[in-house]
Amino acid sequence: MPIPTTPWRGFPARLRALKPKAIPAYIWCSAFTSLGGFLWGYDTGSIGPITVMPQFEERFGKISPGVQGVLVSSILITASFSSFFSGPLSQRISRTFTISLGALLFAIGRAVAASGMTLAQFFVGRALAGLGEGVFMSSITVYVMEISPPTSRGRLATLVHVYYIVGITLGFFTCYGSVNIASSASWRLPVIVQSVVAITLAVGTPFCPHSPRWLRHAGRVAEIERACIRLGAVEYEPSSDDLQERPAFKAQIRQLWAKDLRMRTIFCVVMMSLQQLSGIDAVLYYAPIVFAQAGLSSNQATFLASGASGILMVVVASISSLFQDRLSRRSQMIGGSALCALCMGVIGLIYATNTNGTDSGKHAIMAFIYLFIAAYVSTWAIVARLVCGEIQPSHTRAAASSLGQAANWITNCLVAMTTPLFLEHTPSGAYFMFGGCSLLNAAICLVFQPETKGLSLEEIDSGGLEEPALRKVFGTMRSRMRRRAREGAQVPMDVIIPMGHTAASGVDI
Repeated sequence: MPIPTTPWRGFPARLRALKPKAIPAYIWCSAFTSLGGFLWGYDTGSIGPITVMPQFEERFGKISPGVQGVLVSSILITASFSSFFSGPLSQRISRTFTISLGALLFAIGRAVAASGMTLAQFFVGRALAGLGEGVFMSSITVYVMEISPPTSRGRLATLVHVYYIVGITLGFFTCYGSVNIASSASWRLPVIVQSVVAITLAVGTPFCPHSPRWLRHAGRVAEIERACIRLGAVEYEPSSDDLQERPAFKAQIRQLWAKDLRMRTIFCVVMMSLQQLSGIDAVLYYAPIVFAQAGLSSNQATFLASGASGILMVVVASISSLFQDRLSRRSQMIGGSALCALCMGVIGLIYATNTNGTDSGKHAIMAFIYLFIAAYVSTWAIVARLVCGEIQPSHTRAAASSLGQAANWITNCLVAMTTPLFLEHTPSGAYFMFGGCSLLNAAICLVFQPETKGLSLEEIDSGGLEEPALRKVFGTMRSRMRRRAREGAQVPMDVIIPMGHTAASGVDI
């Protein structure tokens, strides 16, 4: 007699089949270490609102635009200094230990600032936190890039930026809520949050496996297989570059300027510098000032506008990061820079023509600020740091990333210090300058940026990069000009070749 079947027969087995696969450890490690990006973003989003809080002014007095610029940029000054040594340090003590050390310094600095009773102590706390930030930021990008397989490297390496954007947004909204606290806890609370997160990062990162590429470079070959198994990554095949001995600090710096790497290093430094000259941190650090100039009068309104820009950034950056392994890195940089230039140019034109006082002018400024933010965070901000790490071989990747990050912070520091004065005296000039720098970056990427999407780091190390078409054209033209110059130099000036004769034989053509 046949056994009657029911719709539920075999259901437990089908339910077990639907159980999701375990998430590989390299994803968890990437997500955890990217908390460093959150710390950077949280400070960026909170320091501007903190300096205009009534409770902050009650404690330290009303500060001038010049002092505000120095206070905001103090963390960037020390970060740009320490980031010079981050690459060589991570080559010597590992990526994970470097991240942990930097996070510990950052936590101490934030604790000093949170307990500040004088403006000088608050300044010293920010400067100490900057030392830590400079140490861990570039190391995070290199670590995530090295432990990720090529098919997901774009998405995972951009997690740092997504966390950065989330940090900016939470920084805005934390200050929006804490400004209602009557005591000094209103501005101390956002600083304490940063210290707690930094301690978490410092304690947890040493438990992450080392990068297999760093282990190979450090000569710890026996540990590579175990690290790959712990990370859950595909089997690592070292390139010839990975087999080189670890050079000393001065040697690493010299290698960045070797003939075959010189243009890559210059491109990285220029692109990371122009990233800040786009005007993004002028908008983020001084969002209350920018939105007040655009027509928002009350503090709450400017804080809400800042928070709205943060939400926009989170949404756009999260969506963009999901497609980083499908989209062309080069197209994103060129298109994003051009759109940023357009937005900055239009805003500058509105201020230059004095139409910013009209309702339509105010609405247009607000709209183009939001469009600029969306264009920047979805393209330029995500791709620049990723490309700078990808185009370098293993033995210079950490040093080049730290050098690019240092250039980024030095430029960021100049922007942070001068923006309040710039906006106070000539808003149109500031926006025109930012737009011009964005347009310049689009032109540079059009000529010099190679495409790295879909290539493994070993393929890039082995010379798998293809030069942009325009650079090939310019290179061909330069070669022809040099060849003609050499040929011209070989012909004596006193020899006149009759028309219709060849130089070699004198025979009629």
